[in-house]
Amino acid sequence: MLNAWKQYYKEINLKNNLYAVLIWRFVLVMILFSICRILFYLFNTGFFQNMTLTGMMRIMRGGLAFDTTAIIYTNILYILLFLLPFTFRYNSIYQTILKYLFIVTNGIALLANCADIIYFQFTLRRTTASVFSEFKHETNFGSLIPKFIVDYWYIVIIWIVLVAILFFAYGKISKPKFGKGWKFNLVYFINGTALLILFATLMVGGMRGGFRHSTRPITLSNAGQYVSEPLEATIVLNTPFAVYRTLHKKALKKVDFFKSDEELTKVFTPIHTPTATQQFKKQNIVIFILESFGREYFKTYNPTLENGKYEGYTPFLDSLIPNALMYRNSFCNGRKSIDAMPSVLASIPMMVEPYFLTGYSGNKINSIASVLRKEGYYTAFFHGAPNGSMGFQAFANVAGFQDYYGMNEYPNSKDFDGMWGVWDEEFFQFFANKLNSFKQPFCVAIFSVSSHHPFKVPERYEGKFPKGTLPIHQCIAYTDYSLKRFFETASKMPWYDSTLFVITNDHANQTYYPWYKTNIGVFAGPFIMYKPDGSLKGISDDIVEQIDIMPSILGYLNYDKPFVAFGRNIFDKDHEPFAISYTASTYQLLMGDYLYLFDGLKGTGLYNFKNDLMLSTNLMGTLPEVELKMDAKVKAIIQQYNNRMIGDKLTISK
Repeated sequence: MLNAWKQYYKEINLKNNLYAVLIWRFVLVMILFSICRILFYLFNTGFFQNMTLTGMMRIMRGGLAFDTTAIIYTNILYILLFLLPFTFRYNSIYQTILKYLFIVTNGIALLANCADIIYFQFTLRRTTASVFSEFKHETNFGSLIPKFIVDYWYIVIIWIVLVAILFFAYGKISKPKFGKGWKFNLVYFINGTALLILFATLMVGGMRGGFRHSTRPITLSNAGQYVSEPLEATIVLNTPFAVYRTLHKKALKKVDFFKSDEELTKVFTPIHTPTATQQFKKQNIVIFILESFGREYFKTYNPTLENGKYEGYTPFLDSLIPNALMYRNSFCNGRKSIDAMPSVLASIPMMVEPYFLTGYSGNKINSIASVLRKEGYYTAFFHGAPNGSMGFQAFANVAGFQDYYGMNEYPNSKDFDGMWGVWDEEFFQFFANKLNSFKQPFCVAIFSVSSHHPFKVPERYEGKFPKGTLPIHQCIAYTDYSLKRFFETASKMPWYDSTLFVITNDHANQTYYPWYKTNIGVFAGPFIMYKPDGSLKGISDDIVEQIDIMPSILGYLNYDKPFVAFGRNIFDKDHEPFAISYTASTYQLLMGDYLYLFDGLKGTGLYNFKNDLMLSTNLMGTLPEVELKMDAKVKAIIQQYNNRMIGDKLTISK
């Protein structure tokens, strides 16, 4: 038996040592993940304007822990098969199978990282498992994928190069000259089993992020300890980790920052109990949710840009604003279209993940549609994309809209843009004519489609609209023109004068100017209320957000029944304005002159966003009264949201 042990160790060297080769391959993938992290930063430097070399080194070091976890999860089957304590693992066919398993699985992981280099620009967060729910209803991937490959060919090349490195640096192992007999086989099995147990133990520690009993499994929020600004946490993370950690996970946990309901409601409550002093006004309601219409594209919202010479790309909306109610400090709640739907129509903010993509999507909610239906309103939702796209039809049904109008209901297929849906100009005209057939009062919402990648306009309009500095600019101008044509048509119809128009966006998109790349600027969107008779106009510096739309409409109509809404009625001056958002595992609260950052447990940042536009000076520890007030506010909002979402308490029970 002793001779068998001696022979075993004699034959093991670096050339045929599976364990040394396995470690090298693991290190190789780690290097490639780090390269992806560097590329992620380089392609998105505009969003990390306060980054320093020291900060980047700390991020790279912190990222290794997240890469380790992701790589182990990705390769768990490969590692198991590779370490089986039997001599057949040296078989050439077996090794070839393992090689391609390694290349394919890690190639997919690298593809996810590469894709997020671009997708991050639209979402400002790492892609999570919710992406599978978000796009499961899409039917146009066959046309989208080739277009993405063409438009972002350089990312495809980067990915091919990374996979090629993976392939050629994979390495080979040579089969040792094994001894014969049961004694040698037993020695081989014992050693192999012991090393398998050792590697399995190391894998568990790697997946958890440590070996201490007190160490909790590493999560997305742990990325915050390596950064000075919350958005930088997205560089620390990698996309496979973000997906793995959110698979089959509930996004919310019940919290008890406040021990009593009385204490909690003093700080914040989403229950509105209006006491209207005037009679309910049965005015028509039309809500425009404009795809990707960030505030950056408006002249009126940017009077100081380019030394006051900035013209923007929305001449029609800019002409409408002097006769409308407009808020300068207006914000979206999220960065995806599915974030906006609940925010705008039901006053439900996006917190951690879009609630409609979670296990809470079956919760009973009140929306502007369901509330006004009870008051005799006809309700409908319009979206020029294929029915079911983006989950909008599903949400419209849950929100209580009576009818849905998509591509299936649109009469002319030739107006399809070939990618996302019906061109805005044609669909807006269809919308106007449909409104003319509805019984009043009605409450309707429409979601535009044309201001979206691949950023095309109809051929007949090529050259008509300014190209600007970004591909999206001409599309913004086209949709603005389509709105002009809508209002020209609608203004001749009998329902027009008795209609309140609300104009907002779903989220911002491509940005050019530095402020619009900050933690605040990336959420900047329009908030416009227009009444044709001129009875509603003015410009306000108050903070408003998408979640304020529903309670404000109900306030305008003098609605007097209780309802749940996380936003405020802008016509009720008794409640302090605020805006809340969530990005990179951090809650952001705007209130007064300040931005407060909260990681779920404690405050991490305080900035005077009105004086410190680029958010360069963290005031934490210098303004205790402000910190205390904003800390209580954000905790109260989180507790109300989490506990009501978990307990299905988003309506008033009678």
